[in-house]
Amino acid sequence: MNILLIGSGGRENALAWKMAQSERLTKLYIAPGNAGTCLCGENVALNPNDHPAVINFIVEKNIDLVVVGPEDPLCKGLHDAISNDSRTASVPVVGPKAEGAQLEGSKEFAKAFMVRHNIPTAGYKSITLTNIAEGEAFLETLKAPYVLKADGLAAGKGVLILDNLEEAKSELKEMLSGKFGAASNTVVIEEYMSGIELSVFVLTDGESYCILPEAKDYKRIGEHDTGLNTGGMGAVSPVPFANEDFMKKVEERIVKPTVDGLKKDGIEYKGFIFLGLMNCDGDPRVIEYNVRMGDPETEVVMPRIESDLVELLYAAGRGELAGKKIEISKQTCCTVMMVAGGYPGDYRKGDIMTGFDKVEGSILFHAGTKVDGNGNVVTNGGRVIAVSSLGKDKNEALAKSYANVDYIQFADCYFRRDIGKDLDKYLK
Repeated sequence: MNILLIGSGGRENALAWKMAQSERLTKLYIAPGNAGTCLCGENVALNPNDHPAVINFIVEKNIDLVVVGPEDPLCKGLHDAISNDSRTASVPVVGPKAEGAQLEGSKEFAKAFMVRHNIPTAGYKSITLTNIAEGEAFLETLKAPYVLKADGLAAGKGVLILDNLEEAKSELKEMLSGKFGAASNTVVIEEYMSGIELSVFVLTDGESYCILPEAKDYKRIGEHDTGLNTGGMGAVSPVPFANEDFMKKVEERIVKPTVDGLKKDGIEYKGFIFLGLMNCDGDPRVIEYNVRMGDPETEVVMPRIESDLVELLYAAGRGELAGKKIEISKQTCCTVMMVAGGYPGDYRKGDIMTGFDKVEGSILFHAGTKVDGNGNVVTNGGRVIAVSSLGKDKNEALAKSYANVDYIQFADCYFRRDIGKDLDKYLK
């Protein structure tokens, strides 16, 4: 079959890499893709938010399945546009319509959904300029640290965790005054949850679901989880504390109520659900929903999936996921993200990358890369490339990744050398 994959990051490279292994795949197009995705299929210069152009491409190339990688096109109604056009209405799309995408697009919507369907999460209150005094009063009832979240999409920067009450009140006013643009017209104040985070991924057709391998990612730029938040500096799968008992709680208390809740609310949902969870003394609670796979978690999840991904995605898009099984490798997969110097602040693009020919035993998933006019692979983003490896355990997988990271060269490159170290205590 012919497939159109939307996106350009490491997540999309990992999805493309796995899809390319399927015997069911005839042709894979990636829009717009990067220097890694073009090794799995054909990159095409399509703007995902130009709905007429995407629809014309689907018709022209006889696309049988559309897979949407990032959240922004989903929140902007790409799935709706495809389904509403008579020429493409029958083409299955993996990724929810705009209504379902509010699970990620609106923190307020997501929290109300969780409360409505008795899904464990932190206590919260939604605040606008009209009830800011109520917000300040709510902050006074909480213990530090204080969590403030912009309601809308803020490019991963709309969450503040503050230790000082007065600072929290000040930041609340700044957010409501436009600190994150329209995304913070509403601010969700949350009770702080203490524990260790992990990510659980679900593929659903709105009725049935498959639970994919879980993962733990590392968001801070500095080692020992210091410094600014990033899009993710590395990831590990499986997660050693996510044992059978814990994952049973996740399924019974969160996965099933989420899928059932969407159905009860009349929300058609075909695609991925990313559960950002906190393990609070053995009990899972939801930090947030995302409506797509995580990045860099996808770069450790895909190598562990032994089933035909195209078959699973096509079944989800067509509402035929019932009875489908997913085979998962018992090996551990670890990824180390190499980033541009200065990231997540200002950074340079266009630096030539070398050393790809020396890499052995790892998979390279490109994120912020492109091929320049001279045929060189150059940097084209803050997070540049993920080096993923499989091993019999975490240490073996990480040793492979770090050995190969040393071969990849570009100006001012940076990476963390402590990915997965915090999990050692769970492996004893």
